[in-house]
Amino acid sequence: MDEESEPIIIDIGSGTLKAGFASDDAPKCIIPMIIGKPKAPGILVGMDQKDCYVGHEARAKKNLLIMEEPVQNGVIINFESIQKIFEHLFNNELRVSPEEHKIMITEPPNNPKKNREAIVDMMFQEFKVPKLYLGNQSVLSLFATGRTTGTVVDAGDGITHTVPIYEGYAIPHAIQEIPLSGRDLTEFLYKILNQKVPHLIGDSTNDLEVVKHIKETMCIVAQDFDAEMKAASEQQTIERKYMLPGEKPLYLKEERLRCPEVLFQPGQALKELNKDIEGIHKYTFDSIMKCDNDIKKDLFKNIVLAGGCTMFEGMKERMKKEIQALAPSPMGPEVDAPADRKYSCWLGGAILSLIEKFDPMWISRKDYDDNGGASIVHRKCF
Repeated sequence: MDEESEPIIIDIGSGTLKAGFASDDAPKCIIPMIIGKPKAPGILVGMDQKDCYVGHEARAKKNLLIMEEPVQNGVIINFESIQKIFEHLFNNELRVSPEEHKIMITEPPNNPKKNREAIVDMMFQEFKVPKLYLGNQSVLSLFATGRTTGTVVDAGDGITHTVPIYEGYAIPHAIQEIPLSGRDLTEFLYKILNQKVPHLIGDSTNDLEVVKHIKETMCIVAQDFDAEMKAASEQQTIERKYMLPGEKPLYLKEERLRCPEVLFQPGQALKELNKDIEGIHKYTFDSIMKCDNDIKKDLFKNIVLAGGCTMFEGMKERMKKEIQALAPSPMGPEVDAPADRKYSCWLGGAILSLIEKFDPMWISRKDYDDNGGASIVHRKCF
Protein backbone atom coordinates (compact mmCIF):
# COMPACT_ATOMS: atom_id res chain seq x y z
CA MET A 1 0.00 0.00 0.00
CA ASP A 2 1.13 3.54 -0.74
CA GLU A 3 2.36 5.11 2.50
CA GLU A 4 1.06 8.47 1.27
CA SER A 5 -2.52 7.32 1.80
CA GLU A 6 -2.47 4.61 4.42
CA PRO A 7 -3.60 5.19 8.00
CA ILE A 8 -1.15 5.86 10.81
CA ILE A 9 -1.85 4.22 14.16
CA ILE A 10 -0.68 5.97 17.36
CA ASP A 11 -1.00 4.07 20.63
CA ILE A 12 -0.45 6.41 23.58
CA GLY A 13 0.64 4.74 26.81
CA SER A 14 2.00 5.94 30.14
CA GLY A 15 5.44 4.49 29.42
CA THR A 16 5.76 4.57 25.64
CA LEU A 17 4.11 5.80 22.47
CA LYS A 18 3.89 3.16 19.74
CA ALA A 19 3.29 4.34 16.18
CA GLY A 20 3.47 3.14 12.61
CA PHE A 21 1.66 2.51 9.34
CA ALA A 22 -1.41 0.28 9.33
CA SER A 23 0.04 -2.24 6.86
CA ASP A 24 3.12 -2.87 9.04
CA ASP A 25 3.38 -6.04 11.13
CA ALA A 26 4.41 -4.07 14.23
CA PRO A 27 4.86 -0.44 15.33
CA LYS A 28 7.55 1.33 13.33
CA CYS A 29 8.74 3.33 16.33
CA ILE A 30 8.46 3.12 20.10
CA ILE A 31 9.14 6.39 21.92
CA PRO A 32 9.52 6.78 25.70
CA MET A 33 6.75 9.11 26.87
CA ILE A 34 9.06 11.70 28.38
CA ILE A 35 9.90 15.25 27.42
CA GLY A 36 12.72 17.39 28.79
CA LYS A 37 13.33 21.14 28.77
CA PRO A 38 16.76 22.70 29.49
CA LYS A 39 17.26 23.61 33.15
CA ALA A 40 18.84 26.93 32.15
CA PRO A 41 19.27 28.97 28.93
CA GLY A 42 22.44 28.05 27.06
CA ILE A 43 23.14 24.96 29.14
CA LEU A 44 23.32 22.86 25.97
CA VAL A 45 25.34 25.29 23.84
CA GLY A 46 27.26 23.37 21.22
CA MET A 47 25.00 20.38 21.77
CA ASP A 48 22.21 21.20 19.35
CA GLN A 49 20.23 23.43 21.74
CA LYS A 50 16.45 22.97 21.45
CA ASP A 51 13.54 24.21 23.51
CA CYS A 52 12.67 20.61 24.34
CA TYR A 53 13.86 17.04 23.84
CA VAL A 54 11.67 13.99 23.36
CA GLY A 55 11.90 10.31 24.20
CA HIS A 56 15.31 8.63 23.90
CA GLU A 57 17.09 11.96 23.33
CA ALA A 58 15.55 13.43 26.48
CA ARG A 59 16.61 10.38 28.49
CA ALA A 60 20.18 10.66 27.17
CA LYS A 61 20.42 14.32 28.29
CA LYS A 62 18.36 13.92 31.47
CA ASN A 63 20.97 15.46 33.80
CA LEU A 64 20.68 18.77 31.93
CA LEU A 65 16.91 18.79 31.59
CA ILE A 66 13.76 19.26 33.62
CA MET A 67 11.92 16.02 32.85
CA GLU A 68 8.17 15.57 32.48
CA GLU A 69 5.87 12.61 31.82
CA PRO A 70 2.78 14.00 30.03
CA VAL A 71 0.73 10.82 30.51
CA GLN A 72 -0.09 9.68 34.05
CA ASN A 73 -2.04 6.52 34.85
CA GLY A 74 -2.90 6.18 31.17
CA VAL A 75 -4.43 9.66 30.88
CA ILE A 76 -2.92 12.71 29.14
CA ILE A 77 -2.26 15.53 31.63
CA ASN A 78 -0.31 17.94 29.40
CA PHE A 79 -1.47 18.43 25.80
CA GLU A 80 1.23 20.98 25.00
CA SER A 81 3.83 18.28 25.63
CA ILE A 82 1.83 15.72 23.66
CA GLN A 83 1.86 18.13 20.71
CA LYS A 84 5.67 18.35 20.95
CA ILE A 85 5.92 14.55 21.01
CA PHE A 86 3.62 14.28 17.98
CA GLU A 87 5.71 16.86 16.09
CA HIS A 88 8.79 14.76 16.83
CA LEU A 89 6.93 11.62 15.74
CA PHE A 90 5.80 13.00 12.38
CA ASN A 91 8.97 14.96 11.54
CA ASN A 92 11.76 12.73 12.83
CA GLU A 93 10.42 9.20 13.31
CA LEU A 94 7.78 8.54 10.65
CA ARG A 95 8.90 11.43 8.38
CA VAL A 96 5.41 12.12 7.07
CA SER A 97 3.04 15.03 6.62
CA PRO A 98 0.07 14.33 8.92
CA GLU A 99 -2.27 16.23 6.60
CA GLU A 100 -1.82 13.39 4.08
CA HIS A 101 -2.83 10.52 6.38
CA LYS A 102 -5.83 9.27 8.29
CA ILE A 103 -4.78 9.00 11.94
CA MET A 104 -6.12 6.56 14.52
CA ILE A 105 -5.20 7.38 18.12
CA THR A 106 -5.87 4.97 20.96
CA GLU A 107 -7.47 6.09 24.21
CA PRO A 108 -8.02 4.46 27.61
CA PRO A 109 -11.45 3.23 28.69
CA ASN A 110 -13.37 6.04 30.42
CA ASN A 111 -11.10 8.70 28.90
CA PRO A 112 -12.28 12.09 30.26
CA LYS A 113 -14.61 13.93 27.90
CA LYS A 114 -12.42 17.06 27.88
CA ASN A 115 -9.38 14.98 26.91
CA ARG A 116 -11.20 13.40 23.98
CA GLU A 117 -12.18 16.82 22.68
CA ALA A 118 -8.71 18.26 23.25
CA ILE A 119 -7.00 15.56 21.15
CA VAL A 120 -9.55 16.05 18.34
CA ASP A 121 -9.03 19.83 18.34
CA MET A 122 -5.26 19.38 18.33
CA MET A 123 -5.25 16.93 15.42
CA PHE A 124 -7.56 19.00 13.19
CA GLN A 125 -6.31 22.48 14.11
CA GLU A 126 -2.58 21.95 14.63
CA PHE A 127 -1.83 18.94 12.42
CA LYS A 128 -4.54 19.45 9.76
CA VAL A 129 -5.30 15.72 9.51
CA PRO A 130 -7.91 14.75 6.88
CA LYS A 131 -9.58 12.08 9.05
CA LEU A 132 -9.30 10.95 12.65
CA TYR A 133 -10.57 8.19 14.90
CA LEU A 134 -10.15 7.58 18.64
CA GLY A 135 -10.15 3.87 19.44
CA ASN A 136 -10.74 2.27 22.84
CA GLN A 137 -7.48 0.51 23.72
CA SER A 138 -9.12 -2.59 25.19
CA VAL A 139 -11.56 -3.00 22.29
CA LEU A 140 -8.67 -2.75 19.82
CA SER A 141 -6.71 -5.38 21.78
CA LEU A 142 -9.69 -7.72 21.50
CA PHE A 143 -10.02 -7.04 17.74
CA ALA A 144 -6.37 -8.04 17.35
CA THR A 145 -7.33 -11.59 18.39
CA GLY A 146 -10.18 -11.79 15.86
CA ARG A 147 -12.86 -11.47 18.55
CA THR A 148 -15.60 -8.91 19.09
CA THR A 149 -16.85 -10.33 22.41
CA GLY A 150 -14.66 -11.05 25.42
CA THR A 151 -13.03 -9.60 28.52
CA VAL A 152 -9.74 -7.75 28.14
CA VAL A 153 -7.28 -7.54 31.02
CA ASP A 154 -5.04 -4.69 29.87
CA ALA A 155 -2.06 -4.15 32.17
CA GLY A 156 0.44 -1.54 31.04
CA ASP A 157 3.19 0.61 32.52
CA GLY A 158 0.88 3.12 34.20
CA ILE A 159 -2.57 1.56 34.74
CA THR A 160 -4.56 -1.68 34.48
CA HIS A 161 -8.14 -2.08 33.26
CA THR A 162 -10.54 -5.01 33.13
CA VAL A 163 -12.99 -4.39 30.29
CA PRO A 164 -15.90 -6.65 29.25
CA ILE A 165 -16.76 -6.13 25.57
CA TYR A 166 -19.87 -7.35 23.74
CA GLU A 167 -20.08 -7.29 19.93
CA GLY A 168 -17.37 -4.65 19.67
CA TYR A 169 -18.58 -2.29 22.39
CA ALA A 170 -17.16 -1.95 25.89
CA ILE A 171 -19.74 -2.28 28.68
CA PRO A 172 -19.15 0.98 30.61
CA HIS A 173 -20.63 0.09 34.00
CA ALA A 174 -18.53 -3.10 34.19
CA ILE A 175 -15.14 -1.52 33.43
CA GLN A 176 -12.76 -1.53 36.38
CA GLU A 177 -9.66 0.60 36.72
CA ILE A 178 -6.93 -0.88 38.92
CA PRO A 179 -4.21 1.37 40.35
CA LEU A 180 -1.61 -1.32 39.75
CA SER A 181 0.80 -1.42 36.83
CA GLY A 182 4.20 -2.35 35.50
CA ARG A 183 5.71 0.68 37.19
CA ASP A 184 4.54 -0.58 40.60
CA LEU A 185 6.18 -3.93 39.95
CA THR A 186 9.43 -2.22 38.95
CA GLU A 187 9.37 -0.15 42.16
CA PHE A 188 8.67 -3.24 44.27
CA LEU A 189 11.48 -5.22 42.62
CA TYR A 190 13.85 -2.29 43.16
CA LYS A 191 12.89 -2.25 46.84
CA ILE A 192 13.44 -5.97 47.46
CA LEU A 193 16.70 -6.06 45.48
CA ASN A 194 18.08 -3.18 47.55
CA GLN A 195 17.01 -4.97 50.73
CA LYS A 196 18.96 -7.99 49.54
CA VAL A 197 22.10 -6.13 48.42
CA PRO A 198 22.07 -2.53 49.70
CA HIS A 199 23.51 0.13 47.36
CA LEU A 200 24.14 -2.36 44.54
CA ILE A 201 21.57 -0.55 42.37
CA GLY A 202 21.25 3.25 42.49
CA ASP A 203 18.04 5.28 42.26
CA SER A 204 18.58 7.24 39.04
CA THR A 205 16.34 6.91 35.96
CA ASN A 206 18.95 4.70 34.30
CA ASP A 207 19.10 2.45 37.37
CA LEU A 208 15.32 2.03 37.35
CA GLU A 209 15.51 1.14 33.65
CA VAL A 210 17.96 -1.63 34.62
CA VAL A 211 15.50 -2.91 37.24
CA LYS A 212 12.72 -2.80 34.63
CA HIS A 213 14.87 -4.94 32.32
CA ILE A 214 15.54 -7.40 35.15
CA LYS A 215 11.78 -7.61 35.71
CA GLU A 216 11.04 -8.22 32.04
CA THR A 217 13.77 -10.82 31.46
CA MET A 218 14.09 -12.66 34.78
CA CYS A 219 10.73 -12.71 36.56
CA ILE A 220 8.13 -15.49 36.25
CA VAL A 221 4.62 -16.05 37.62
CA ALA A 222 4.35 -18.90 40.12
CA GLN A 223 1.47 -21.37 39.75
CA ASP A 224 1.58 -22.19 43.48
CA PHE A 225 3.36 -19.28 45.12
CA ASP A 226 3.88 -20.68 48.62
CA ALA A 227 5.15 -24.06 47.39
CA GLU A 228 7.46 -22.51 44.79
CA MET A 229 8.84 -19.97 47.28
CA LYS A 230 9.62 -22.80 49.70
CA ALA A 231 11.36 -24.77 46.95
CA ALA A 232 13.30 -21.67 45.87
CA SER A 233 14.64 -21.17 49.40
CA GLU A 234 15.79 -24.80 49.67
CA GLN A 235 17.43 -25.35 46.28
CA GLN A 236 19.27 -23.52 43.51
CA THR A 237 17.15 -24.55 40.50
CA ILE A 238 15.40 -21.18 40.22
CA GLU A 239 18.54 -19.07 40.69
CA ARG A 240 19.62 -16.94 37.74
CA LYS A 241 22.52 -14.52 37.27
CA TYR A 242 21.98 -11.03 35.85
CA MET A 243 24.97 -8.90 34.88
CA LEU A 244 24.53 -5.31 36.01
CA PRO A 245 26.34 -2.43 34.28
CA GLY A 246 30.01 -2.53 35.18
CA GLU A 247 29.99 -6.34 35.03
CA LYS A 248 28.60 -6.63 38.56
CA PRO A 249 26.76 -9.96 39.00
CA LEU A 250 23.33 -10.05 40.66
CA TYR A 251 21.89 -13.42 41.69
CA LEU A 252 18.11 -13.72 41.77
CA LYS A 253 16.04 -16.49 43.38
CA GLU A 254 12.80 -15.78 45.26
CA GLU A 255 12.76 -12.26 43.79
CA ARG A 256 11.91 -13.76 40.40
CA LEU A 257 8.62 -14.99 41.88
CA ARG A 258 7.90 -12.22 44.37
CA CYS A 259 7.78 -9.39 41.82
CA PRO A 260 4.95 -10.61 39.52
CA GLU A 261 3.08 -12.14 42.48
CA VAL A 262 2.09 -8.56 43.31
CA LEU A 263 -0.44 -8.82 40.45
CA PHE A 264 -2.27 -11.61 42.27
CA GLN A 265 -1.51 -10.84 45.92
CA PRO A 266 -0.89 -7.10 46.20
CA GLY A 267 -1.29 -7.31 49.98
CA GLN A 268 1.70 -6.21 51.98
CA ALA A 269 3.81 -5.41 48.91
CA LEU A 270 1.61 -2.57 47.76
CA LYS A 271 0.74 -1.35 51.24
CA GLU A 272 4.38 -0.34 51.30
CA LEU A 273 3.62 1.63 48.13
CA ASN A 274 0.50 3.12 49.79
CA LYS A 275 -1.98 1.08 47.76
CA ASP A 276 -4.60 -1.32 49.11
CA ILE A 277 -6.18 -3.38 46.34
CA GLU A 278 -7.14 -6.92 45.32
CA GLY A 279 -5.51 -9.17 42.73
CA ILE A 280 -6.23 -8.62 39.05
CA HIS A 281 -8.00 -12.00 38.79
CA LYS A 282 -10.59 -10.76 41.31
CA TYR A 283 -11.19 -7.55 39.35
CA THR A 284 -11.57 -9.59 36.15
CA PHE A 285 -14.15 -11.83 37.81
CA ASP A 286 -16.02 -8.86 39.30
CA SER A 287 -16.13 -7.07 35.92
CA ILE A 288 -17.77 -10.06 34.26
CA MET A 289 -20.23 -10.56 37.12
CA LYS A 290 -21.46 -6.97 36.62
CA CYS A 291 -22.71 -7.96 33.13
CA ASP A 292 -25.99 -9.54 32.01
CA ASN A 293 -26.34 -13.24 32.79
CA ASP A 294 -26.87 -14.21 29.15
CA ILE A 295 -23.42 -12.98 28.07
CA LYS A 296 -21.35 -13.99 31.11
CA LYS A 297 -20.35 -17.35 29.67
CA ASP A 298 -18.97 -15.74 26.48
CA LEU A 299 -17.08 -13.21 28.59
CA PHE A 300 -15.55 -15.93 30.79
CA LYS A 301 -14.60 -18.09 27.79
CA ASN A 302 -12.85 -15.22 26.02
CA ILE A 303 -10.58 -13.57 28.58
CA VAL A 304 -7.72 -11.88 26.70
CA LEU A 305 -4.49 -10.59 28.24
CA ALA A 306 -3.01 -7.39 26.79
CA GLY A 307 -0.19 -4.99 27.61
CA GLY A 308 3.44 -5.34 28.59
CA CYS A 309 2.70 -6.16 32.23
CA THR A 310 1.05 -9.45 31.19
CA MET A 311 4.16 -10.76 29.38
CA PHE A 312 5.50 -12.84 32.29
CA GLU A 313 6.04 -16.56 31.74
CA GLY A 314 3.22 -18.44 33.50
CA MET A 315 0.79 -15.49 33.47
CA LYS A 316 -1.85 -17.17 31.29
CA GLU A 317 -1.92 -20.38 33.32
CA ARG A 318 -2.11 -18.60 36.68
CA MET A 319 -4.92 -16.30 35.52
CA LYS A 320 -6.95 -19.28 34.34
CA LYS A 321 -6.37 -21.15 37.61
CA GLU A 322 -7.37 -18.17 39.77
CA ILE A 323 -10.50 -17.31 37.77
CA GLN A 324 -11.59 -20.96 37.66
CA ALA A 325 -11.48 -20.94 41.47
CA LEU A 326 -13.88 -17.96 41.52
CA ALA A 327 -16.22 -18.64 38.59
CA PRO A 328 -19.29 -20.89 38.66
CA SER A 329 -18.22 -24.25 37.17
CA PRO A 330 -20.46 -24.17 34.03
CA MET A 331 -18.75 -20.97 32.89
CA GLY A 332 -15.51 -22.77 31.94
CA PRO A 333 -13.12 -19.78 31.94
CA GLU A 334 -10.48 -19.66 29.20
CA VAL A 335 -7.57 -17.23 28.97
CA ASP A 336 -5.81 -16.21 25.76
CA ALA A 337 -2.34 -14.65 25.94
CA PRO A 338 -1.33 -13.74 22.36
CA ALA A 339 2.42 -13.71 21.75
CA ASP A 340 2.24 -10.12 20.45
CA ARG A 341 0.07 -8.83 23.32
CA LYS A 342 2.61 -6.15 24.21
CA TYR A 343 1.47 -4.41 21.00
CA SER A 344 -2.03 -5.88 20.64
CA CYS A 345 -3.75 -2.51 20.97
CA TRP A 346 -1.67 -1.04 18.13
CA LEU A 347 -2.23 -4.17 16.00
CA GLY A 348 -5.98 -4.06 16.57
CA GLY A 349 -6.02 -0.44 15.43
CA ALA A 350 -4.06 -1.34 12.31
CA ILE A 351 -6.48 -4.15 11.45
CA LEU A 352 -9.59 -2.04 12.04
CA SER A 353 -8.32 0.96 10.05
CA LEU A 354 -7.90 -1.15 6.90
CA ILE A 355 -11.40 -2.69 6.95
CA GLU A 356 -13.57 -1.13 4.24
CA LYS A 357 -16.73 -1.31 6.37
CA PHE A 358 -14.99 0.87 8.96
CA ASP A 359 -14.63 3.82 6.54
CA PRO A 360 -17.83 5.65 7.65
CA MET A 361 -16.56 5.69 11.24
CA TRP A 362 -13.70 8.12 10.58
CA ILE A 363 -14.26 11.74 11.66
CA SER A 364 -13.56 13.86 8.58
CA ARG A 365 -12.56 17.51 8.55
CA LYS A 366 -16.05 18.27 7.19
CA ASP A 367 -17.64 16.38 10.11
CA TYR A 368 -15.54 18.44 12.48
CA ASP A 369 -16.38 21.78 10.82
CA ASP A 370 -20.10 21.08 10.31
CA ASN A 371 -20.91 19.63 13.73
CA GLY A 372 -19.58 22.15 16.19
CA GLY A 373 -16.01 20.95 16.35
CA ALA A 374 -14.62 18.38 18.75
CA SER A 375 -17.95 17.29 20.28
CA ILE A 376 -18.47 15.11 17.19
CA VAL A 377 -16.09 12.59 18.82
CA HIS A 378 -18.77 11.54 21.32
CA ARG A 379 -21.13 10.57 18.49
CA LYS A 380 -18.63 8.77 16.24
CA CYS A 381 -16.06 7.15 18.56
CA PHE A 382 -17.49 4.82 21.17
